Amino acid sequence: MPRVTPIQNRDQVKPEDQKVFDTVAAVRGTVRGPSSIVLHSPGLAAQHVHLSGYFNGKSLIKARELELAVIATAREKDCRYVWAAHAVGARKAGVSEETVAAVRDRAPVDEPIVTYVRQLLRNNKVDQAVFDGLRKEHGTAWLVDLTALIGHYGYLAGILNAFDLLPAADAEQLPV
Repeated sequence: MPRVTPIQNRDQVKPEDQKVFDTVAAVRGTVRGPSSIVLHSPGLAAQHVHLSGYFNGKSLIKARELELAVIATAREKDCRYVWAAHAVGARKAGVSEETVAAVRDRAPVDEPIVTYVRQLLRNNKVDQAVFDGLRKEHGTAWLVDLTALIGHYGYLAGILNAFDLLPAADAEQLPV
């Protein structure tokens, strides 16, 4: 059980915050998971939904790259909910089973995006060669988007972990 009641229905928020609820529901299709916790802070939820929308369709990061960065961030943050929500999507986007397993098991993997995530979250900095390689391949704007995506899922993982929002029992589980 999460530490607070997830907000999933419009009548759970104050009348003045129902517009935010409606926006989240319209953008996400439903209110569940992370949104159900973030809505406890309507001001944050209003910003969160826009940033999430940016990453899911408007950023420079392609689906495979995005899902790989998200599962790597989920692993580094031990966020079971984000892992369960994105491991399947990573495979659908073209991330190999071998790579998913290596990320899950914190094993070595020849993926510059995973290296970037690991270095940033473990060391709070990235080696120049890793930075330069990704920048040369994708450009500066893409690298800004990637770094922001990692931060976005890092803060989301913090909220989900602190509020104990866990994936469904039948979802793919992340060993922590």
